[in-house]
Amino acid sequence: MAKKPVKSPAKKVAEPVKKSMTSSKPKKPAVNPIEKTSEDVLKKLKSLKIEYGLQGDIEWCLGSYRNDKNPVGLYAMLEKALLVLKDSAAKNAKAV
Repeated sequence: MAKKPVKSPAKKVAEPVKKSMTSSKPKKPAVNPIEKTSEDVLKKLKSLKIEYGLQGDIEWCLGSYRNDKNPVGLYAMLEKALLVLKDSAAKNAKAV
């Protein structure tokens, strides 16, 4: 009698590893440093209750920057704010 060739069993396909369904915190979008600095300066001006016109200008420039990503106005307003904060620090160092 002739022997029949033995077929090897079919290879098993590895099942994909199931990942556990743990809740991860959603990541915040990266904030541009000029935007963060502008927000910090704005908060400081509001806390000192000085230069309301400059505060409005910075808020407007922040909105404009968020729409068109052109930081020119923010740079100009932050230069003005720097001078104001330096002057305020000269008068009352603890406040600033």
